[in-house]
Amino acid sequence: MSKIRTISILGCGWLGLPLAQFFIAKGHRVKGSTTTESKLSKLEEQSIEPYFIRVGEQAIEGNFADFLEGTDVLVINFPPKRVPDIRKVYPMQTATIMEQLPKDLKTIFVSSTSVYQNTNSVVVEDMQTEPEKDSGKALLEAEQMLHYHLRDNYTVLRLAGLVGYDRLPGRFLADKKDLKNGNAPVNVIHQDDCIGLINRIIELEKWGEIYNGCADKHPLRKDYYTRAAEVIGLTPPTFNNEPESHFKIVGNEKSKKELNYQYKYPNPIKML
Repeated sequence: MSKIRTISILGCGWLGLPLAQFFIAKGHRVKGSTTTESKLSKLEEQSIEPYFIRVGEQAIEGNFADFLEGTDVLVINFPPKRVPDIRKVYPMQTATIMEQLPKDLKTIFVSSTSVYQNTNSVVVEDMQTEPEKDSGKALLEAEQMLHYHLRDNYTVLRLAGLVGYDRLPGRFLADKKDLKNGNAPVNVIHQDDCIGLINRIIELEKWGEIYNGCADKHPLRKDYYTRAAEVIGLTPPTFNNEPESHFKIVGNEKSKKELNYQYKYPNPIKML
């Protein structure tokens, strides 16, 4: 039987809520946060101890100290918001968390593979990262800040594009015309595999690490999004014939080897 823990999930949204439900089903005590007070009752209905927590640039609204009290593992799971000054805002939010975060608290930071630049090749965890978008730059800075604070009590999980259940990729590009990069490979991961990886990190106590989370296979963008739209009855996108592509292939070998994890959805086409 696995060790029973108190797991606090900062951000019970699309991934955080089913993650909390998963841990509840395994017998763990789970604290969960939301930025919407009306959702507190929904968390409580799921046997999640509910907390209203809103992380600001200068302070945290809500009882963050109580949220952390008795916690064995903290999962930080709130992505950067799409605001013009995200490179400034998100690191400041991270700093407000760090002010109250014990340095010995085991922590998983849910990041993104957007921290990797396009290399037209495979990207792996120990490479030099140079994000191209502001959201990726903000995430990388947050990763580094938390690492400086927590050291070996901290693991980063960099997730590829999130899909599964109500997050249908067929909606993303449906009916769009003359899109670029049709011959670029896609990097996605199913919600169930996100949860599976987080669970394995905690079970195996893999701290002080960085792991990529991504499906094994990488179909071409034009094939994947065409099929994804067709499956749900939407008009498929069209792609131009430009041969040049800018891409990366997210490598997942470290997660499979060190976490002894077998992806439930290794083929993105079969997720549709």
